[in-house]
Amino acid sequence: MEQKKKSYNLLTGIIALLVIIAVVALVGYIVSKPEPTVIQGQAEAVEYRVSGKVPGRIEKFFADEGDFVHKGDTLAEIDSPEIKAKLAQAAAVKSAAEAQKEKALKGARQEQIAAAYEVWQQALAGEEVMRKSYERTERLFAQKVVSEQKFDEVSAQYKAAKATCAAAKSQYDMAVNGARKEDREAAEALVDQASAALAEVESYMGELYLTAPSDGIVTARFPKEGELVGQGSPVMTVTDLSDTWFTFSIREDMLHGMKIGDELTVTVPALGDMQYRTRIKYMSVMQSFATWRATLDTGRYDARTFEVRSVPLEPVEGLLPGMTAIVVNPVLE
Repeated sequence: MEQKKKSYNLLTGIIALLVIIAVVALVGYIVSKPEPTVIQGQAEAVEYRVSGKVPGRIEKFFADEGDFVHKGDTLAEIDSPEIKAKLAQAAAVKSAAEAQKEKALKGARQEQIAAAYEVWQQALAGEEVMRKSYERTERLFAQKVVSEQKFDEVSAQYKAAKATCAAAKSQYDMAVNGARKEDREAAEALVDQASAALAEVESYMGELYLTAPSDGIVTARFPKEGELVGQGSPVMTVTDLSDTWFTFSIREDMLHGMKIGDELTVTVPALGDMQYRTRIKYMSVMQSFATWRATLDTGRYDARTFEVRSVPLEPVEGLLPGMTAIVVNPVLE
């Protein structure tokens, strides 16, 4: 009887030992079993930086952070006294150039034309008198009545009268015809130059009002009203939520044949358990200084990290930039 009891205790101990060994082995297997690799990324969207071409002071904002705006909506107004002064200066230069052009095209005033005509008529009368005197002196000289010196003096006076009359006629013609062709062309060129300068300044005036480049949400507003902003300095950020994608950083040994055009199923924890179909549109190696993986970690080679972008095949309602995204296929071991 005692022998049977000892055998029973021994058998019980062996069974208990085997059970313990089995439990330990099972726990060790569970603990040591590698967990499925999780590919995690985030949602991103197109962002537009709104900035101006001219420096100035923020006069007023027309949209706050979080507001939805449409393309072309006025977002902010910049006050720039320098541009306004340049506009007035350019307008004054154009007015002066147009006046100069008008003068060149119209020619002299009627009073100047009348005065030139009177001078010409006076010179014409003087020429007629000297012509008659010259003809009379010429006949007398032929008859040996007057000396050769007298004839030369009258001849010289007649030539001078003819030259004076011709000069007066030229002055009158110039007054009637106006400025020369070259002067008119130069005046027109000055007007064109002044008009171009004015148009340039007017285009800067349009830059004093910053508008939305696209439909979207105002996600950032950098300066405050009254603060100075430089040329090209960002004033606001508008995010277009209709153009979103998911970005993942994946080690190259986990790509497993991924290529552009492949579909990925993605979940967004912030939006619940819904799964969204996406398509890979971009793959590129990331900068090496931050993406190398040491050989000791992989046991084989240094692995690079690739940036993979996938675009939802259908709009994802409620998706915002920065939300976490997880790939649920393929499952990588």
